[in-house]
Amino acid sequence: MGRVGRPHGLDGGFFVERPSDDPRWFAVGSTLLVGETEAKVIAARRGSGGRPVVLLDRRVPRGALLEVPLAALPPTAADEYYTFELIGLEVVEEEGATLGRVSAVVPGVANDSLELDTGALLPLVAACVRDIDLAAGRILVSPGFFNPL
Repeated sequence: MGRVGRPHGLDGGFFVERPSDDPRWFAVGSTLLVGETEAKVIAARRGSGGRPVVLLDRRVPRGALLEVPLAALPPTAADEYYTFELIGLEVVEEEGATLGRVSAVVPGVANDSLELDTGALLPLVAACVRDIDLAAGRILVSPGFFNPL
């Protein structure tokens, strides 16, 4: 849902870096996971630029990931996926060539891109990505989009 950012104020609050677009995760009373430990949001507000500023019921290190349990995530619609579900999937061209595995999903202005373990980027658009099969651990892509570095 984000990362612990720089401090804000003297009470132990901090900016949330790269926050989720869903504000409910940062509402007072919500529970976040920091590592393996739960932490409750005891104060929340908007800082400069509209970024969330939260205070948790315990101190947490700067840079720590803020997550939620999988069971807390709303179900996705057809053809929607959470970013973490795509990481590690094998990417294969329709013609059969294996291009690598997804190492990251890179946000973009027009569209996100799949970053492969080879360093290549593939646009996350329908013309390129033909099928995502989570059960098989595979993403099928159209030929012509892969440009090895």
